[in-house]
Amino acid sequence: MAVDIKGFLKVKRGHAEYRPVCERVKDYKEVIVLRSASQSEEQGLRCMDCGTPFCHFGCPVGNYIPEWNELVASGKWQKAFELLNATNTMPEITGRLCPALCEYACVLGINDDPVTIRENELAIIETAFKEGFIKPQPPKKLTGKKVAVVGSGPAGLSTASQLNKAGHTVVVFEKYTHAGGILRYGIPDFKLEKRVIDRRVAIWKKEGIKFKTNINVGIDYPASKLLKEFDAACLAGGSRVARDLKIEGRELAGIHFAMDYLIQSNQRASEEKPNPHWKNSNAGLEVGQLIDAKGKRVLVIGGGDTGADCVGTANRQGASCVVQIEVMPKPPECRTEDMPWPRYPMLLKTSSSHEEGGERQWAVLTKKFIGENGKVTKVSCVRAEFPGKDAKGCPVMREVAGSEFEIEADLVILAIGFVHPEHEGLLKGLKIELDSRGNVKTDENYMTSKKGVFSAGDMRRGQSLIVWAIHEGRHAARAIDAYLMGKSSLPIL
Repeated sequence: MAVDIKGFLKVKRGHAEYRPVCERVKDYKEVIVLRSASQSEEQGLRCMDCGTPFCHFGCPVGNYIPEWNELVASGKWQKAFELLNATNTMPEITGRLCPALCEYACVLGINDDPVTIRENELAIIETAFKEGFIKPQPPKKLTGKKVAVVGSGPAGLSTASQLNKAGHTVVVFEKYTHAGGILRYGIPDFKLEKRVIDRRVAIWKKEGIKFKTNINVGIDYPASKLLKEFDAACLAGGSRVARDLKIEGRELAGIHFAMDYLIQSNQRASEEKPNPHWKNSNAGLEVGQLIDAKGKRVLVIGGGDTGADCVGTANRQGASCVVQIEVMPKPPECRTEDMPWPRYPMLLKTSSSHEEGGERQWAVLTKKFIGENGKVTKVSCVRAEFPGKDAKGCPVMREVAGSEFEIEADLVILAIGFVHPEHEGLLKGLKIELDSRGNVKTDENYMTSKKGVFSAGDMRRGQSLIVWAIHEGRHAARAIDAYLMGKSSLPIL
């Protein structure tokens, strides 16, 4: 397709296509339908090749967005892949899961719908796999240095990939049965089929990265061994300690953390037996005990992406009804004065899971859990209002008098975020210094208080996005390479 510099005036944004709801709720296969090459090339025409491309402002990994959009528009898929591959370690992941910060900073979005950057990215990487552009590229020369990466989520995998390219011998430790971390166990298959992770891990193995699974470093592998067996280590274990809702009735059965629910659901979907190294964060819940929504009234507390994933999972398990509540007010559907372009706006987000059924309520404060015979049966709530902000600019919340109500529920899922990484085991074993929020404290070079031990991702920065985890991993890898070799030729981004 010939590139038309006025394409953005002629072509409208194409909306993502999904499998029919009646079909997809019966399985865990991906809900999205990949676009054809011709559709992607047409959408690539909408990129304006701006003099100042603000999509770069929004992209944590520094993708060459206008450049590969132009290449897609002209059908030069291999060159588009080479540019994408230069900055993004796992575009097949971000192309499916990233909230597309770049699109909200797209210049075309000022007065029109922005370019479908994320879907174009996904089209490039899937075409690259299909056409055989992606081949294992083992390092031509080894440095003789060994690096341990603890955690195989997006931060750990990005760190490992970059360090392997630099010629270091990299060993990735993972406490679960398979590599992938939150990508495998926290993201449902209907958003990310695990074959996508397996495909990439298989390439990394051929490039020389070693994966040691079912090993919980700091518990059944002494933390001190890292310092003896490796020249450097990167801690990328994520932010796993869930934020609790410690109100009356919390001890009742049937109340679970979202990640416990999602991990178990993913294990069941892949017919994987519960890992004996997995200590469920729900008090009293034994390994093998099911958290199942079949025939139950499900209440998901928390309105974010994790909560939406729980909604989709509950629908697939056959819940009789699903309600999702959020303490904050309903977000606007378009930008307001306090969310100007190119900032990422906090807008109403309706995911594929929400389209599959369930009720959503905003500005709801949970007061107590009510049960019978030790099991939760309903939740007492009250409406909240936000009349203004305090001196610090934070929203002021207050209960609406006389607005008390109850929601019947046999299964309650807490999806209200995470507070910090697990401290027991690895971090305490290495005596790693923590910051005021309980995250791993590092210097500007990602090194912790222990020399030669680095950290990246949610474990260091707190709960965040996958694209930021990839950014962190690539930056940490450069810092580790420089520490080991005195300098680094790995990219800054």
